[in-house]
Amino acid sequence: MWWGFLPCRLPFCCYALLLAAGFTVFLQILNRFEETAERNEALLTEYRKLKRRVSANEKSARQEERTQIARDIHDSVGHKLTALLMQLEVFRLKSDGQAAQQFGELKALAKESLEETRNAVKTLKHEETGGVSAIIALIRQLEAESFLRIHFSVKAGAFSAPLGNEQMTIVYRAVQEALTNIMRHGGTREADIVFDVPGGSIFRFAITNTVPEKTMIREGFGLSSMRERIEQAGGRLDIIQTHGQFTVQGTLPLPVKKEVKV
Repeated sequence: MWWGFLPCRLPFCCYALLLAAGFTVFLQILNRFEETAERNEALLTEYRKLKRRVSANEKSARQEERTQIARDIHDSVGHKLTALLMQLEVFRLKSDGQAAQQFGELKALAKESLEETRNAVKTLKHEETGGVSAIIALIRQLEAESFLRIHFSVKAGAFSAPLGNEQMTIVYRAVQEALTNIMRHGGTREADIVFDVPGGSIFRFAITNTVPEKTMIREGFGLSSMRERIEQAGGRLDIIQTHGQFTVQGTLPLPVKKEVKV
């Protein structure tokens, strides 16, 4: 009976071995597929980060160039036209009759040219600033591409704060750098961004996220560059890490409103 029973079990053993081998191969293929998918996702993420960084750098370079051109026009053409206006007014006051009228017409023409120059300078300085809307676009882009969840709050007066072109660029780059750090080191994929104008004399921004308790984030090149730019603009940068929270907080001075006495 034993010899008769063996031939019946051999086919089942072979089938089990083949099934096990096939399952092993399937697992290996599945693992390779998952590894390939992870590598592709990592490459895609890096590509998006690089593309975003290049785009931001190009925008910043264009913006800085426009600001420099606007400053040069203001310092050269604007000042010369102002001096010309003053000289024409002196000549008009010293002249009589038709000559005075001609100097008056020349003065009006120079004044019109000065106004057009000022408008051109304003256009150059503010064309690519974008203000808060540019930061909102950045937040939406990061939420879509990097699966961040960002809570953005703009308190009363902050939306209409009279930030200059350079100041708005600083805020934009600060938010971008802080969110990039969150993607690298954050304990979660969430962040809080708050804009406010305490006292009406400064513009304050704060980006906060959760980090592991034992993680100590050092001030690297990005934060150091941010600090330098803010301080050059007369502001201040504070890095605060307490109780598992990491906050990047910056302040920039707002122009003082001049009181007009009547």
